[in-house]
Amino acid sequence: MTVSEQLRLEQAAFVAAVAGELTDFLTTRQALVAAISPDIEPLMGSISNLVTGGKRLRALMCYWGWRGAGGDPDAGQIVTAGSALELFQAAALIHDDIIDRSDTRRGGPSVHRRFSQLHDAQGWALDSERFGHAAAILTGDMCLSFSEEAFTEIGGQAASGSRARLIFNLMRTEVMAGQYLDILEEVAGPVRDRAGAVTRAQSIIRFKSAKYSTEHPLALGGALAGASDELLRGYSAFALPLGEAFQLRDDVLGVFGDPVTTGKPAGDDLREGKRTVLIALALEQSSAEESAFIDAKLGSPDLGDGDVAEIRRIIEESGALQATELLIGEFGTAAYDALELLPLDELPKTALRRLAEATVSRAA
Repeated sequence: MTVSEQLRLEQAAFVAAVAGELTDFLTTRQALVAAISPDIEPLMGSISNLVTGGKRLRALMCYWGWRGAGGDPDAGQIVTAGSALELFQAAALIHDDIIDRSDTRRGGPSVHRRFSQLHDAQGWALDSERFGHAAAILTGDMCLSFSEEAFTEIGGQAASGSRARLIFNLMRTEVMAGQYLDILEEVAGPVRDRAGAVTRAQSIIRFKSAKYSTEHPLALGGALAGASDELLRGYSAFALPLGEAFQLRDDVLGVFGDPVTTGKPAGDDLREGKRTVLIALALEQSSAEESAFIDAKLGSPDLGDGDVAEIRRIIEESGALQATELLIGEFGTAAYDALELLPLDELPKTALRRLAEATVSRAA
């Protein structure tokens, strides 16, 4: 069997195992909440819907971190760890869509929008949008709680004080801190020192996304398998720049991506007011008049197609898009160089290389 064939079979088996464990986990919790009230079913349905789809990037990074450190491919602990990461990711997406006022997720209504639509369909009293936000916050909190429950089920390797537990706890703290820095920049960015905007935007993507998308999941898998400190440092040297390239690509797609592929409206990040590295570079490199236009329009929920087109033009003609693509390339190169230095067998190294390639060059 070739390495490619073995990789395909092993990865498919793991993804299927994670999907099965998530189904089993949520089925048992469904029974618990049904005993409280059948009215809670929409919360469970929303969580189930989110964890059913997705790329499984974090779970796969965790798995190959485990395998690279000598972990057994058939061990149940790594499947449970992957499930916990997928539940955490779902919780983050639910809350992120509320924060960003995003009405779509993966081509369908976001969770808070689904609850608003439920309110309207039932003809309930009071404000449907407020109900949608409140119900989605509670759904995200429930999903976050489930993530902790799942991680605890790993057992001794994830016990208090273990390296895996410390990584898992740090990951969650950094994501919340990064989220706050993100919303702070949206409201304070227009009046803060413009010279530091790019640096602040890079810090936001590092803590809000890059670390929990790639670095922490890879290290978590390694820690669960008993990886040495040296290997974990090597994992970080590879995965952190990869995560930064991943988020920069996401920022480009948020402005220039095809809605059919991304599942979100064209220019959605502009309507949400995201002050990304791409936007910070455009503000820095465009004319005073053009940067004033971006400041005036960024974050407007009724941003028209013409305004989106104009901001895209400014981003391209200022050189901001090219500069961002260069950064993606630099981070990608740093990740590939670090990967070559990792003392891994051919299978996990090939798997990580392919995940990196898909991450840097993705269209959705």
